[in-house]
Amino acid sequence: MRQHVRRLKFRFFQPRAWRTNLVFWGGAILVGVVAAVFALMADQGDQMFRRIVAYNQYLPLVVTPAGFILTVYLTRKIFSGAEGSGIPQTLIALADPGSSLSNRLLSMRMVVGKVLMAVLALCSGASLGREGPTVHLGAAILHSLGKYAHLPASYYERGLILTGGGAGIAAAFNTPLAGIIFAIEEMARSYDRRNSGMMLVGVVLAGMTAIVVHQNNYSYYGTTPATLDFSWVWLGVIVCGVVGGLSGGLFSQILILGSKKLRPYMQTHWILIALVCGLSVAILSILSGGAANGTGYLEAKQIVSCAGLETCSADFGLMYPLYKVLATAATYLTTIPGGLFAPSLASGAGLGADLALLFPVEMASTIVILGMIGYFTGVVQTPITAFVIVMEMTDNQELVLAMMATALIASGTSKLICKKPIYEALAENLLAMMSDKQSR
Repeated sequence: MRQHVRRLKFRFFQPRAWRTNLVFWGGAILVGVVAAVFALMADQGDQMFRRIVAYNQYLPLVVTPAGFILTVYLTRKIFSGAEGSGIPQTLIALADPGSSLSNRLLSMRMVVGKVLMAVLALCSGASLGREGPTVHLGAAILHSLGKYAHLPASYYERGLILTGGGAGIAAAFNTPLAGIIFAIEEMARSYDRRNSGMMLVGVVLAGMTAIVVHQNNYSYYGTTPATLDFSWVWLGVIVCGVVGGLSGGLFSQILILGSKKLRPYMQTHWILIALVCGLSVAILSILSGGAANGTGYLEAKQIVSCAGLETCSADFGLMYPLYKVLATAATYLTTIPGGLFAPSLASGAGLGADLALLFPVEMASTIVILGMIGYFTGVVQTPITAFVIVMEMTDNQELVLAMMATALIASGTSKLICKKPIYEALAENLLAMMSDKQSR
């Protein structure tokens, strides 16, 4: 026993052990700082487009297509590999860690490109999130630090990437528990005890750093008045689970098939694709009064916070979720760097608000939350991550059982339409697209 204690003390004071700890801890703090700065920049880009719409609602017909073309051009020429969400890139790197492709996809240039291109797209009116890109930049930051510090392969190959990705989610949403769950459920798809401790510390440090930078312990979507009414709630669980799962699965399938169909034309007709998609988003902006653009954070926060309250109105219309879904799909199909998390949560909140009309008014806030979980789970097919993210974001623990049940129903329903998880399918398409570029 004494020898074991002595051995642990010796390992604790070893320079290599401290170098490893510093990379994990320092990298996690850096992820939190970068994620917070990215969030501030994204908010400014979102606000800039809102000012454009406020000045003239028809200006997006020019600004959005032009911005899409410029963003796609810069991404292709300077930041190739930064396209799309960022989670597919992380999955590719996890599948083949240490390879030249992995090093390129997780380079610091990708971090810069991901942030700048996503913000530029938001200034143009794109409908995208920053959470997927934050996963990418988190994995890239820790991967690069591990490479420069010459860490052992056991840490360098998977632990750093998983920790960086989980830290990215924690810092982006201020949801430490969801960051850990996401790293296990979506990226690792298994539990690795060797890296679990480092992952936990990294996620917590990243989340705390983001809070310090934002200067408050915020809930991403504020607080919700949702409560559990057993006389209606289980009917709401079934409705939101089935409708949300079907809608989210249909969106994922459209995105997967659309990306595959457009891939052969991206090399020669990318300008036309960006132009058509940009015009489509601009028209949706006009129809929705600008609500279909941006991350959807403000719209979702108002819907969640105001549902069922007479003194607070957040009515974006019955068509809002459809407008948001279409704008998100059109944005993503251009290959513009940007994520799906926040737009999907906003679409789900809108869907929940529509479904709430079928229930008693006192159930409105509950149905909005369940609708958000149902649709989001239908898109990503990670039920545990979905309900944990929404639970932490809305600071609501009363609906845990209902959230879990909704997520499970939505996940099973989504798989009836979309057989393969969206990020796995998009990772395969990204690999094929990069192969097409190399063959030219």
